[in-house]
Amino acid sequence: MNLTPTPVTAALAGAFSAIVWPPLWSKFGSAASAGSIELILATLLLIALPAHAFVVGFGRSGLGVGQTIDRALLKRVGAWLLAGIATVLVGAAFRG
Repeated sequence: MNLTPTPVTAALAGAFSAIVWPPLWSKFGSAASAGSIELILATLLLIALPAHAFVVGFGRSGLGVGQTIDRALLKRVGAWLLAGIATVLVGAAFRG
């Protein structure tokens, strides 16, 4: 699977994660079900997998010898985080 992540796909994954996490937590995250397999699986499938696919990608990074920072990856991670935060703030603004 050759998926090329971009800042746009990273931002979409961040927004998706921010939308999906609250319902997951409210359903599976109570104190009685702490560490439940359902919460772990849902987090992996609905948060971690999209984040990895659309932020990191599945191919090689393409860094040359001696290069230590993948600036494109840092931009995608920033877009993922900012989109998630923006989605939470917009949701909070609509709820009042």
